[in-house]
Amino acid sequence: MGRVDRSVLTRTVRGLWDDDILPSLSELVAVPAISPAFDPSWAENGHLAAAIEHVRGWLHGRDLPGVAIEVVQLPDRTPLLLVDVPGTAGRDDTVLLYGHLDKQPPVANWSEGLGPWTPVVRDGRLYGRGAADDGYSGYAAIAAIEATRKAGGEHARAVILLETGEESGSPDLPHYLEHLKPRLGDVSLVVCLDSGGSDYERMWLTTSLRGLAQVTLTVRVLESGLHSGMSSGVAPSSFRIARILLDRLEDSETGRVKLPELHTEIPEVRITETREAIASVPGAQTGTVPWHGDTRPMHDDEVELALNSGWRPTLSVIGADGLPSPEDAGNVLRPFTTLVLSFRLPPTVDAKKALEAVKKALTTDVPYGATVELTRVESADGWNAPDLAPWLRDTLDSAGKEIFDAPWRTVSLGGSIPFMGLLHEAYPQAQFLVTGAVGPDSNCHVPDEWLHIAHATRVTEAVAVVLDAHAKR
Repeated sequence: MGRVDRSVLTRTVRGLWDDDILPSLSELVAVPAISPAFDPSWAENGHLAAAIEHVRGWLHGRDLPGVAIEVVQLPDRTPLLLVDVPGTAGRDDTVLLYGHLDKQPPVANWSEGLGPWTPVVRDGRLYGRGAADDGYSGYAAIAAIEATRKAGGEHARAVILLETGEESGSPDLPHYLEHLKPRLGDVSLVVCLDSGGSDYERMWLTTSLRGLAQVTLTVRVLESGLHSGMSSGVAPSSFRIARILLDRLEDSETGRVKLPELHTEIPEVRITETREAIASVPGAQTGTVPWHGDTRPMHDDEVELALNSGWRPTLSVIGADGLPSPEDAGNVLRPFTTLVLSFRLPPTVDAKKALEAVKKALTTDVPYGATVELTRVESADGWNAPDLAPWLRDTLDSAGKEIFDAPWRTVSLGGSIPFMGLLHEAYPQAQFLVTGAVGPDSNCHVPDEWLHIAHATRVTEAVAVVLDAHAKR
C-alpha cells in the first residue's frame, strides 16, 4: 500500500477548488432550490431537480473511472443524487458521504451588492444561499476522492448521497435509506459535510446533535371576538391561558424546561470536550451574536452556554397567530391565541416520549375549561456519536498538525441532522466524521450566507486523508 504524497494532495485539492469547484458552485448558488417545506410547488417549479442536474452535469466531467451517477426519485418524494465510486483498496466495505442540495428560503435584507441567488466572491468568501449550507459538500466529497487517487492514496468504495429535503427535516430520507440499503452494503464510515464549528482555524468534529419536538398550540375561548371593555373580566384571555400553559413547560425566570422527560445526564466526555473547545476559542459562544442594546447571554460561563445549546432542552416560541399587528389592534378580547412551540432536545432523549409529556402538560386541567388544539405535531431524535476508533483519532491528530496547524476540536450542535440518527441506527458499528466548513458567522439560514473558501479547501484535504487512512486501517 502506497503512501500519500501530501504535497500532491494539497496541490490537487487547491487546484480543484480554484479551477473546477468554485465556478460550478457559484452557478449552483444561482439556482433557487428552496426546500419543499417552504415551496409547496417544488415539483412544478423544478428548482430541486435543476440543482440535481447541475451537480450531475459537473460530475460527468470528473476523472473517476467506473463511477455510476444516478438520480433516484421515489413516487411523490424529492429527488436524490447517488454517486457510486468504486474503491481502489480491495475492500468490501463502503464509505457513505452525505450532503444536501436544498436551501433555506431567501429571506430579506441582504447587504448591498449581495443576494440569495447572486453568487459573489469577495475577500475569500463565496456569498449566496446554499454556498455554505451546504451546496459545497458534494463537490468537496468528489475532490477528496480525486485528490486521494492522484496523490497515490487509496479509498474504499465511496457512495455520495445528496438529498433535497434536509432543510425540511429530511422527511423522505428514511424511505430512501430503506430503498437503498441493499445497494449501500457494509457502511463502515459515514462522512457528513453539513456541519462546522467555532472558528476557521481548525477542523471541528460534531459529536452530538440535539433532537426536536414541535407543536402548534391554539387556545380558544370564544366563537368570535368581543369588545374588551365589556367582556374582559368576564371571559378569560386566551393569551393568559396560553401563558399559564407555558409556565408548566418552562421557568420564565431562568429558561429551564420543567418537564423531566426532556432532560438527560450529560456524558462526562462531552463536558470535557466542551471545556477544551471553549479554551481553544474563547468568546466564540457570544462573539458573533447580534446583541441589541445591553442584552446579556443567559450565563456568564461560556462552558455553560455551550452545554445549554448542545445538551440541555430549550423552548422557543417561533410563530404566532390570532394577534393583529399593532396598527390594527383594536379593543377586542380575541377569540384565540396560537403559538408555535419548538423544543430542542438533548441528543439522547427519546423525542416521542418528550413530545407526549409536552402534549399532556398542555391538555390536562386546562384553565377555565378553554379549548386546546394541538396541530403540526412533530418530533425527531437527536444523535450522540460513537467513540472514535484509534485509527480515526490518530488521523485527525495528524490532519490537525499538517493541514490546519491547530488541534481538532469538537462541538455539540444544537441543531438537527436527521440522517445521522438514521444511519447510526442502521449501521451501529460505523465510524462517523461529521464536520464541515460552516463557522459561527457564516450566516446560514439568514441574510449574507457565505462560505469560507480556504477553510472548505482544508476540510476537503482532511477528508481525503481520512479516506486513505480508512482504506488502510
